[in-house]
Amino acid sequence: MYKVLVTDDISPKGLEILNNDEMIDLDYQPEIKFNELLEIVKDYDAIITRSRTPVTKELLERAEKLKVVGRAGVGVDNVDLEEASRRGILVINTPGANTIGAAEITMAHLYAVLRKLHLAHKSMLEGQWDRKRFMGEELDGKVVGIIGLGNVGSQVAIRCKAAGAKVIAYDPYIPREKGERLGVELIDNLHDLIKMSDIITLHCPLTEETRNMIGKKEFDLMKKGVYFINCARGGIVDEDALYEAVKEGKIAGLGLDVFSKEPPDDRIRRLFEFPNISLSPHIGANTYESQDNVAIKIAQYVIAALKGQFVEVAVNAPFTITEGFENIKAYLELAEKLGSFLTQYAGGHFTEINVEVRGTIRDHIEPIVAFFLKGYLSPVLDTPVNIINAPFIAKERGINIIKSTREAGLNFKEFIKITAKAQDKEVVVGGTAFYDKLPRIMLVDNYWIDIEPSGVILMFENKDVPGVIGKLGTILARHNINIAGFRLGRLEKGKIALGALQLDDKLNEAVLEEIHQIPEIIKAKQVIL
Repeated sequence: MYKVLVTDDISPKGLEILNNDEMIDLDYQPEIKFNELLEIVKDYDAIITRSRTPVTKELLERAEKLKVVGRAGVGVDNVDLEEASRRGILVINTPGANTIGAAEITMAHLYAVLRKLHLAHKSMLEGQWDRKRFMGEELDGKVVGIIGLGNVGSQVAIRCKAAGAKVIAYDPYIPREKGERLGVELIDNLHDLIKMSDIITLHCPLTEETRNMIGKKEFDLMKKGVYFINCARGGIVDEDALYEAVKEGKIAGLGLDVFSKEPPDDRIRRLFEFPNISLSPHIGANTYESQDNVAIKIAQYVIAALKGQFVEVAVNAPFTITEGFENIKAYLELAEKLGSFLTQYAGGHFTEINVEVRGTIRDHIEPIVAFFLKGYLSPVLDTPVNIINAPFIAKERGINIIKSTREAGLNFKEFIKITAKAQDKEVVVGGTAFYDKLPRIMLVDNYWIDIEPSGVILMFENKDVPGVIGKLGTILARHNINIAGFRLGRLEKGKIALGALQLDDKLNEAVLEEIHQIPEIIKAKQVIL
């Protein structure tokens, strides 16, 4: 028998699954206080929580028998993942269980501001009958710009298309085939989508790349009278810039379910003074159906984990990189860095990725692929990615992973080569580990180059003529950014070269734009490893 403690309210449907399993001894205490939990947690094999219960280091230290922590929801901010991993405790959540709820609240906010339903409702409660005041707009015929075409964004696209809207989307990490399958036009440039859209709705994760992604510049590019909806993450939007855009009359209607600070502080609450703004307190997942799905899934996952079955949605890897892999530690690190490099350097839209492992390390291709996928997916997601759930997430995002092995390479005995393919491009990266200890990226497309995969790296293609490095150095010096190292690769003298500058500090958008103005620079991209 496995003793399972549920410390928060979950749907009866999940409790029923737990109760009906003959190997589960269920203890349901949804109101248990933390100090009481500390006293009894030592007796349980698994606990299931929501956001109310903090799973801290102190709790985990006292949980002598604990094997599994089940988080009934997506976020795991209340769980000490590092401590759980160190103790070999599997942490599981329920991704995708609230997709429909999140999509539908987006549509609710959208229709509310298009037709001013919230304002009309308030007017009626006040005893008024002012039909002329509530002239609205139709979704039919509008251009809806979706930023982030993942699970929720896809469902919003389906609903908007059903209403007669033209749907376009920006998501550099989604294969084009997915857009075609949904009847959605994928736009390569965020600013182009912003200029084209009558309605803009956000459905991307909060990552280093997306934080404050919608700021003053983006609001300035929007059409006058645009409708703006955010039911994704608050930190994606610069709320000061949003306030100014609404104040200036740029935005005709605003729908918000999420905020950078929750509950909102006075700075955010300034937005609430405007009339056509529809608000909700982060309730995208608050539907009976979503909560049923969450409870059912977490019950099934926890039971499977306790019985020793593979659970592909685990959010932590309950072992370290060195356990069982000491001899190939450098190659696992290399694989993860190659994945992160590929995503940041070449973007997404890849439908097929071939991971080729050469030399004696080919016997370890499975963990190498898992670590590569962890690196490839982590920069674009705000939920934990590890070597357990990375293959599942890749499959969910429509990426076909091909694994292949070869004998020792010609240039390097041990080598990892990644070939990523999409409809309109193919990108190759590869590397080795010097002395089996020092990871190096040695191949980028057709260029042989030697890059230490750490820190801030400015990758740039340029015309192979004198003076380019001098111009780059001048710009960086003007912004007080020091160069820590430089590598160059080229196919033919005087043609095109690929450079890699290791920098001491990150570049902001203004510096990158300045670098792009150098006539000899063909493209430049910042990569952070």
